[in-house]
Amino acid sequence: MRTSPTIFQTEEAPQSPSILHLTNGTTTAVVCPPDPVSGYYRATRFDWSGVLSDLRGRGHRYVTPWKNRHDPLCHDDLSGPVDEFTEIGYERARPGEEFLKIGVGMLRRYSGEPYDRFRLYEIVNHGLWETTATRDRVEFRHRLLSDEYGYDYRKELRLTHTDRLRIDYTLKNLGPAVLAGQVCNHNFFTLDRMVTGPDTAIRFPFHPVGTWREAYDCVTLGRDGIRFNRELRPGETVFMGDLHAQDSASGTYGFCILNLLTGAGIRVSGNAPLSHMVLWARRGIACIEPYTTFRAFPGETIVWRLEYELLA
Repeated sequence: MRTSPTIFQTEEAPQSPSILHLTNGTTTAVVCPPDPVSGYYRATRFDWSGVLSDLRGRGHRYVTPWKNRHDPLCHDDLSGPVDEFTEIGYERARPGEEFLKIGVGMLRRYSGEPYDRFRLYEIVNHGLWETTATRDRVEFRHRLLSDEYGYDYRKELRLTHTDRLRIDYTLKNLGPAVLAGQVCNHNFFTLDRMVTGPDTAIRFPFHPVGTWREAYDCVTLGRDGIRFNRELRPGETVFMGDLHAQDSASGTYGFCILNLLTGAGIRVSGNAPLSHMVLWARRGIACIEPYTTFRAFPGETIVWRLEYELLA
């Protein structure tokens, strides 16, 4: 299957197809393309490109929507390996002025309060989106220009023939200001609709350390990873914001999450230097969020890659 590029620039643009289907013959994915009018995700926290509503293969389902009801304007109503770039220029902007979220657009600061990633901000400039798909891959391109910032951002998702999902990123700075901050991938994986508990295992290629937000009786951080001592109750969450390697020199970008009951799992690796990770989990989902630092000077292009190996 091949679709022509779909371009959106204003609210008068034509509606896009609601989903795209990818396959390499053994693995299938359902992708929700960006669309300012009717897109699956239109909130202002996460990058709009690369959202998956379904990923399956080898007899397992690795991604499904994890909420019972969907709101496209809710900050975390999306699934799969979704990226979040930290805000740029917020501290310099006065109330009413604009700041940047890569993969979303130019947003308006509404008050003197600190930036709140859970709040919906007004999008002043959506930029220009293009989506091009073939049978086993899809490329997103987001171009944006403002008085201070500009970029050409591309993301390609590809189902390879080795039971992997590969994501390639390219960010070119087209503006006069430096683009700098951190980017994380939230990794909303559901792994055969697992219930977060003793059948959930998260492993790292290093000795992980970190500080729990509070004293939990349901989860343990050990030398090789994270285990849950019991099933999380409805509404219960756990959080660790500074998960990292005990030896900073061994902080490789990578982890593995497993559903021990069904055998489904995903091994994640990346080629960008790891800053730290965050763990956020609730009853139906356990997310590891690796953070990396990026910096692109005017005219500079930076690239990075993530790989997701599907385990069974």
